[in-house]
Amino acid sequence: MATIKKSPSYWKMVWRQYRRNHLATWGLVFIAFLIVMALGAPWIATNKPLWCNASGSYCLKAPIPYTPTQYNLDESLMPPNRHHWLGTDEQGRDVAARMVFGSRISLAVGVVAVGIYVAIGILLGALAGYYGGWVDQVVSRAIEIMICFPTFFLILTLLAFLGPSIYNIMIIIGLTSWTGIARLVRGEFLKLKNQDFVQAAIALGASDSRVIFRHMLPNALAPVLVSATFGVAAAILIESGLSFLGFGVPPHIPSWGSILSQSQEFMDIAWWLTLVPGAAIFITITVYNIVGEGLRDAIDPRLKV
Repeated sequence: MATIKKSPSYWKMVWRQYRRNHLATWGLVFIAFLIVMALGAPWIATNKPLWCNASGSYCLKAPIPYTPTQYNLDESLMPPNRHHWLGTDEQGRDVAARMVFGSRISLAVGVVAVGIYVAIGILLGALAGYYGGWVDQVVSRAIEIMICFPTFFLILTLLAFLGPSIYNIMIIIGLTSWTGIARLVRGEFLKLKNQDFVQAAIALGASDSRVIFRHMLPNALAPVLVSATFGVAAAILIESGLSFLGFGVPPHIPSWGSILSQSQEFMDIAWWLTLVPGAAIFITITVYNIVGEGLRDAIDPRLKV
């Protein structure tokens, strides 16, 4: 008896296509490394031993045996060496420890801010595309109004009133960047609304919420995932720019942008204070864009240039 081979699912085919792009695959590995480093920062950079034997004669030190706030003025502005891999700043703080903890801020802002505006964009775009009529008109006009304001300067204005805070940055970026996702979802819903499976679900008496979230939304998520990947890179860049200008996280909290901002006075004598955070921001944003392009090509190879 002949067996029928089960065809792979859509996302398995996307993953198979994605793995053919070796650069994008390595980009995914790099992002995973950043996530592990951010989550493990308290154990990677600490002056407390990670483990000691029963007698206390041997203790396992952290890979970076310094905290991001631990300062030593006798070691200020030291270039990279075997004790301080990435050198020290003007207060003798270890740059490597500050970079590790700074990755938590940058990645948290990127992921949380994108999560907020993806949720808003999906909801408004789905309602506009499914119902049409006056709902579509209201959402479309709201999108056009938001697009009129330069996002970065709008965020600067709001932060001037609310004050610098990691939570304010996440929320403001999320509340001001949803327009692209909303337009994508609206367009996908307009295409899907007249498909046979949607009309069949409506004819069978399915509720609007079930049709939207159970039948249509899963088929509209592919371009949203691509846009969200690019959005994380954009959010990291915005946070770095805000911290560089002094509107980001408070000075005592290390972030890549604040480390880069504090290096301005010492650019001629401490090159590592500028190079290290600048390279980290550049590489991370580039990798996220590469992953986004790889995902876009895997979802729809026709878009590949």
